[in-house]
Amino acid sequence: MIGPFAAVFGVPVGFDVDVNAAALAEGRWGAGRGVDSFVYLTVGTGIGGGAVVDGRLLRGLGHPEMGHVVVPRKPGDTFAGVCPFHGDCLEGMASGPAVAARFGRRAEELDGTDREAAVALVAWYLAAGVSSLVYALAPDRVVVGGGLGSLPGLVAATHRELVDRLRGYPGLPEHADHWFVVPAGLGGMAGPLGTLILAERAAAGGVG
Repeated sequence: MIGPFAAVFGVPVGFDVDVNAAALAEGRWGAGRGVDSFVYLTVGTGIGGGAVVDGRLLRGLGHPEMGHVVVPRKPGDTFAGVCPFHGDCLEGMASGPAVAARFGRRAEELDGTDREAAVALVAWYLAAGVSSLVYALAPDRVVVGGGLGSLPGLVAATHRELVDRLRGYPGLPEHADHWFVVPAGLGGMAGPLGTLILAERAAAGGVG
């Protein structure tokens, strides 16, 4: 994919999905600094994630689709979900479009009890998704970004729900520490800053 661009411009070219670029930037300059491994989640028009281990992105056959993990339904929740592929996966139940479909307005436009209800609902589903990532990847930290992810109180509520959902297993006290689930440090600049790292690595002959 990047070969034609490199040929036209005559320079090394780096390419990756936006959430991976943001994860790299958070690892170098943002909320992922100081840990060996972390998961970066962006919660907005969709839900995506990137995992960084020792400064390198976790890769496989494809890009890890963290927003499409299966989550249980909150008791009493009959919402069908908005994901065109899975309906009620994490993204289908807790993304920005899901909130808009549930409440009739974008999350950023909600106030009062509607905003409180939206934060509580999204936090419940995010905690369900993050618990699977905690068990599968054992990250040192979870960083939450994106437009919906920056709603006041959402990150703290997600962390409380996560601790409750883990039920003390596997018994790591770090999971309850205030720094285990944290807001992104770079905001909307994480993606653009991450492209600089991709360019740096491309110039050095590396990837990811």
